[in-house]
Amino acid sequence: MKFKRILGLALGLAMTTAMTAGAQQVTLRSADIHPDGYPTVEAVKYMGDLVSQQTSGRIKIQVMNNSVLGSEKDTIEQTRFGVIDLNRVNTAPFNNLVKETVVLGLPFLFRSTDHMHQVVDGPIGDEILKAFEAHGLVGLAFYDSGARSFYTTKKPIEKLADLKGMKIRVQQSDLWIAMMQAFGANPTPMPFGEVYSSLETGVVDGAENNWPSYESSRHFEVAKNFSMTEHSLTPEVLVMSKISWDKLKPEDQAILRKAAKESVVKMRQLWQAREKTSEDKVRAGGVKVISVNKQEFADAMKPVYDKFVTDAKMKDLVARIQAVK
Repeated sequence: MKFKRILGLALGLAMTTAMTAGAQQVTLRSADIHPDGYPTVEAVKYMGDLVSQQTSGRIKIQVMNNSVLGSEKDTIEQTRFGVIDLNRVNTAPFNNLVKETVVLGLPFLFRSTDHMHQVVDGPIGDEILKAFEAHGLVGLAFYDSGARSFYTTKKPIEKLADLKGMKIRVQQSDLWIAMMQAFGANPTPMPFGEVYSSLETGVVDGAENNWPSYESSRHFEVAKNFSMTEHSLTPEVLVMSKISWDKLKPEDQAILRKAAKESVVKMRQLWQAREKTSEDKVRAGGVKVISVNKQEFADAMKPVYDKFVTDAKMKDLVARIQAVK
């Protein structure tokens, strides 16, 4: 019923878009699960400003944040069907749809944020963005998502063995489920919006995410142990519905592509600042920040690579990413 209600709202918005398009004006609706002010939300707003300027107000972008249109899983389907025009999503929910995105989420694949930037800003990133088109989506840009670490409500994670048997919320992705199993935890997939109450009521013992998400979601209020595993630097991706894309003139498509790429610079500036303020805020809130031996966690990930990097194409992609300097 919830999905039907969200779908009905989105369909109504899509019809509004169609009517405005008939009057030579288009408003593109963009979905995001994060609140107003979050770097990804502000980056898409910035992209919208650029597009509006370059089209003299003929094309506008309206960012509908804070999960107004549903969870990431729901909004992906709506975007594929052209109900939502633009969507900013972590790459993990795409893992079962766009095979190439699995590689970006592999644990400890990227040596640093700079290494990740070199990969997604170059030909490998363009190749992965191109892979979305076979699934009704146009990949426009990659955004940062920071380093993901564990946080727990009761028992802190100080070493790999501490994860054994713990119920850990994960994104709705086979890769992330396998990753938690390799760590020794019991993975519990659920939408991001359900995590706070699940931590509070003991449905899960912990979760994992970056500093800004940990802070903006208020998860630090109920899970006060933050273990710096930094096991993933998986990026976010901004996609557009192929149905909506094909309605635009080639020159307008070019404007959107350019504006999306330019918004990446803005997003990274905002992200860097937000990471620092979020970390300071949760530390001030009484969170215990724990340093760990990351190599111990990395060594446990061989089964994940063996399971998901199986064919020649995937192995080549991993090798090319690792070779990027």
